[in-house]
Amino acid sequence: MWREVLGPEPERPPAYSMDWSEPARDEALWRAALRHLQDKPLTEAAAGDVLLFRMREDAVAKHLGIAGETGERASFIHAYSGHAVLESPLTPPWHRRIVARFAFPQEV
Repeated sequence: MWREVLGPEPERPPAYSMDWSEPARDEALWRAALRHLQDKPLTEAAAGDVLLFRMREDAVAKHLGIAGETGERASFIHAYSGHAVLESPLTPPWHRRIVARFAFPQEV
């Protein structure tokens, strides 16, 4: 979808590993999101938002999802290791892990 609306991807992501970005405590994914997406307040939920998650309190943020439904039936779409891409309920444990919310840019 990015290519259809905005053109080629703006940068190539680095290779991923299980401890990606953690040894250096580098918020690389957050910085990349700030370069290419529009930062939003956490309280302004909308379908299609990009959600950035911190999987552990002391870890770097390195999991992304796209908001599906909002409100009582809130959900998000994400790639879940060993399971595929799926839509999951945005339960309180998942919601607590959200550290940033972004919108896709309208134009480059």
